[in-house]
Amino acid sequence: MKVFILVGGLGQRLRPFTDVLPKPLLPLGERSILEVIMLKFKKQGFSDFILATNYKSDIFMNYLGDGSKLGVKITYSEEKKKLGTAGPIKLAENLIKNEDDFIVTNGDILTNLDFNEFIKFHKTSSADITVLTKMIELPLGYGVISSDEDNNIQKFQERPNIGATICAGVYALNKSILNIIPADAVFDMPQVINSALEKGMVVKEYSCKDYWLDLGRMEDYQKAKKDVSEGNIDG
Repeated sequence: MKVFILVGGLGQRLRPFTDVLPKPLLPLGERSILEVIMLKFKKQGFSDFILATNYKSDIFMNYLGDGSKLGVKITYSEEKKKLGTAGPIKLAENLIKNEDDFIVTNGDILTNLDFNEFIKFHKTSSADITVLTKMIELPLGYGVISSDEDNNIQKFQERPNIGATICAGVYALNKSILNIIPADAVFDMPQVINSALEKGMVVKEYSCKDYWLDLGRMEDYQKAKKDVSEGNIDG
């Protein structure tokens, strides 16, 4: 099964590091973020990767080559213009159209997810799309009042954390999804999901109970380096 990794973003919140290197190639210990991700997949039996590049594409190609140094196969699909988070999938249609199902992941997501179980769920539920989700705690910067219908205050919480289920940036897609992504247009994954729902396609949620981290912010990147050094990330 192919693994499609979106690595074309600018990584603006990690500047000035990303002025030099694209975010997925920033170091985590002795390897880059992207190498950690791919080796995690390889450990679970996935070794065929498509990298959707845009920003500093040549650096990916020069650094990773065909993937043989990692014991994997890497094919590149280069955007000449920004196509969002789903447009690059349509651009690479010729590379994945023969796959019944494939995985799509952002190139800045670290997780100890069992991808084989993820795909098993996707297939057995006959899903067109399976979205990995994660329950996270978000800090609320205000005191929260609970009261009854007579305006009697029953409880006051000072800046509590609020739980929310978020999209975790990993998807299993059936090839049927290629038909709803327009060619040569900016199109994002939320649009894909909503279009699929409108068409009556099967869209499932798979909750991640494992380690998960989005390296979107500087503090997350620093946490990832610490977690790698302490062995909290498998692979």
